[in-house]
Amino acid sequence: MATFLYKIGRLAFRRRRYVALIWVALLALAGFGAASASTATSSSFSIPGTEAQRAFDLLDERFPGGSADGATARVVFKAPGEEKVTSAANKAEIQDIVGDLKSGSDQIASVADPFAAKAVSEDGSTAYISVSYKVSSMELTDGTREALEDAGHDAQSSGMKVEIGGDALQVMPETGATEIIGVAIAAVVLVITFGSLIAAGLPLLTALIGVGIGVSTITALANVLDLGSTTSTLAMMIGLAVGIDYALFIVSRYRAELAEGREREEAAGRAVGTAGSAVVFAGLTVVIALVGLAVVNIPMLSKMGFAAAGTVAIAVLIALTLVPAMLGFAGKRVMGRKARKAAEAENKPEAKPNMGTRWARFVLRRPVWVLLVGVLGLGAIAVPAASLEMGLPDDGAQPKSTTQRQAYDMLSDGFGPGFNGPLLVVVDTKGASDGKSAVDRVSQEIEGIGHVAAVTPAAFNKAGDAATITVIPQDRPSSTETEDVVHAIRDAGPQIKDDTGAELLVTGATAMNIDFSEKMNSALLPYLALVVGLAFLLLMVVFRSILVPLKAALGFLLSVVAALGAVVAVFQWGWLGSLFGVEQTGPIMSMMPIFMVGVVFGLAMDYEVFLVTRMREAYVHGETPGQAIVTGFKHGARVVTAAAVIMMAVFAGFIGSSEQMIKMIGFSLAIAVFFDAFVVRMAVVPAVLALLGRRAWWLPRWLDRVLPNVDVEGEGLRKDLSDGPAEGGGERELVRA
Repeated sequence: MATFLYKIGRLAFRRRRYVALIWVALLALAGFGAASASTATSSSFSIPGTEAQRAFDLLDERFPGGSADGATARVVFKAPGEEKVTSAANKAEIQDIVGDLKSGSDQIASVADPFAAKAVSEDGSTAYISVSYKVSSMELTDGTREALEDAGHDAQSSGMKVEIGGDALQVMPETGATEIIGVAIAAVVLVITFGSLIAAGLPLLTALIGVGIGVSTITALANVLDLGSTTSTLAMMIGLAVGIDYALFIVSRYRAELAEGREREEAAGRAVGTAGSAVVFAGLTVVIALVGLAVVNIPMLSKMGFAAAGTVAIAVLIALTLVPAMLGFAGKRVMGRKARKAAEAENKPEAKPNMGTRWARFVLRRPVWVLLVGVLGLGAIAVPAASLEMGLPDDGAQPKSTTQRQAYDMLSDGFGPGFNGPLLVVVDTKGASDGKSAVDRVSQEIEGIGHVAAVTPAAFNKAGDAATITVIPQDRPSSTETEDVVHAIRDAGPQIKDDTGAELLVTGATAMNIDFSEKMNSALLPYLALVVGLAFLLLMVVFRSILVPLKAALGFLLSVVAALGAVVAVFQWGWLGSLFGVEQTGPIMSMMPIFMVGVVFGLAMDYEVFLVTRMREAYVHGETPGQAIVTGFKHGARVVTAAAVIMMAVFAGFIGSSEQMIKMIGFSLAIAVFFDAFVVRMAVVPAVLALLGRRAWWLPRWLDRVLPNVDVEGEGLRKDLSDGPAEGGGERELVRA
């Protein structure tokens, strides 16, 4: 592989104008496709195989036009002082608003008058209008949202407090500012790392081109492939991260080759042949992790994974072709004046060792202590993960300043916390001899369950073969008590079906969230086994070892569990919550563990492959195991550190979001990258390799014969070059400590 990539690197360098034109043309083509495509709507969200989804499907079949999966809103009113919402003036004001809402948009399915629907609190201080829409929240027009927001203005002027809850006002959080901050920090880190504006600009430019092509392609195909507006968010985040990383690795190796006296074309070829091999396999691990999201069997999540994997593949191709082409345009200007002097000094025998060399030598002297401190430290941070509670955030997790949060609190105060997450029980009476008595039996069973505040009368469809019952729990939607209520109702289903022939199903946003969480939980272990197993095989091919891939996988699991522990401590327990803007503690987002595994695993393997490949390369070229560790850190520690700091900056920028979910994602990814890059890869990995010595690179002979030799360390390339004519220093070794 190294020889093949070496040829690609030299070809791209020589034909740089054609290569650059091809990528610019692809960017223009993708941009044109995105600009001419119709605006993406929301991808249809479904959770196949769950009871909540079967209930939604039954509602669509038996209650046509009911918009079971449409957006909802609640306009909540609270009378001022000792007044009541039932007073003549306030009641007239609220009923006028009901009329305004009904005529405010053709996307509205129904508007419930609170006085007819008995949506008035016992003390008369609070009431709410329930609004249902024909489409999902992401498909609502701006005019529809404005009509909803304007609904309460007149009532507010008369003295009533009016707030709006529900998912109708939910929009995709704007992340442009955080992305700009992340790119700006990345630019600063690259300038510090390379000491050259041109060298720093190359990874940014090529990464942005790759992300532009990937995201534009997703936008262009959004309606054709039913890709939601959320799909490009993950692709942009991951594409930017790996795009900078991969270009950084190639540019860094190119500069090292120039420092050893290579001609520019030769240096580009060798950079792509060696660092490019690491990029290919690092990219493969990321693709495996993202494509593996299909194991969860949630179509929206699978599409997000495939789209992000495609963007990663583009980043790999750009690193192998466009980056050497751009290096051809830049020439030796990628080496800043200070960098050239430092490289010259570093190659002298009496040169002062850099920070990576000094750290590696320290670890070699104290491997047991470094290993104990790293493992025990991460183990202590991971302890809170044992108390992990998962769910999906509701309006109660919103900042207190938002109308959604204030509406949530007003409903809790006036009616009870459970009114923020009603359950919808769907009863299929097709197989029952007496449908009405079967539904009455269901209502009685539910009323006898603990932590149930109210059960509304059943509403039958026109055919009379299905009915819906609304159940109000006593506790807030994300509480374990509400989850117990859902399970208790479902547990009563089999007996009711045996006795009456009627089947009951529980759905609604709260039940859907519970089913989603349970599906994510059950998919976690298979997903881990698939991703870690395939990556283990891939790394075994790369490193020609059993223990090195095993150590890489175990180290990754340690860093992810430690990151989960930190997330639980901050967002579930509230430790240092004020520092990160956490206003309401609660369960951890149910997709967080799988999301972290998918994203962080790919990035962690980037650092593992790049750092340890350099060690393997030095070991294959004759260095002792200890010397190889020092060589790997001498050449790779600075680059891996820069890559990790950039990733942390990109992810940490999302902590400032007002959305609790985005804040949690940003914090978890930033802290996971910190643990994995600086504790596991920089401390635990060299300590383990130091203790293992030559055994780290042991591989049974029979397995060595079976595994393909991909020559990541460039041994075959070195032999080919040494056999051929000396060209620009081509006879030198690829690595010289």
